[in-house]
Amino acid sequence: MDELDRKLVNSLQDGLPVCDRPFDALADQTGVTVTEVLTRIQKLLDEKLLSRFGPMYNAEQLGGAVTLCAMQVAGEQFDAVAEMVNAHPEVAHNYEREHPLNMWFVVAAEHPEQLARVIRGIEQETACRVYDMPKQQEFYIGLKLAV
Repeated sequence: MDELDRKLVNSLQDGLPVCDRPFDALADQTGVTVTEVLTRIQKLLDEKLLSRFGPMYNAEQLGGAVTLCAMQVAGEQFDAVAEMVNAHPEVAHNYEREHPLNMWFVVAAEHPEQLARVIRGIEQETACRVYDMPKQQEFYIGLKLAV
């Protein structure tokens, strides 16, 4: 990442401006063209420096459901299992932790009954038990990481 990439990522963490041409506003803010902004964002996605770029929706307020899941995966199988888990479009993100339950991921679905189907499918595909940990209470943290 160069200085412009850092500036874009830091700006994007605050969200795009709500206006007719948000990328024009971002270009003005960063001092480059709209084409450069869009090219840089795509490059960051292609290089996997950004895992996603898009709006954040509250699935539950839209009638959907979200749950946190964890699995215990043998170290030598971690990458293969992660690929299987990530192949599900309902899996929002997946990360490794130093813990007996070493793979954690979020499942978001359009309908609450989809969660159980996705979890069962992941268990069948991976031969690993999925621990479903639905949220009991929500807290807004507003986490931003300066790049």
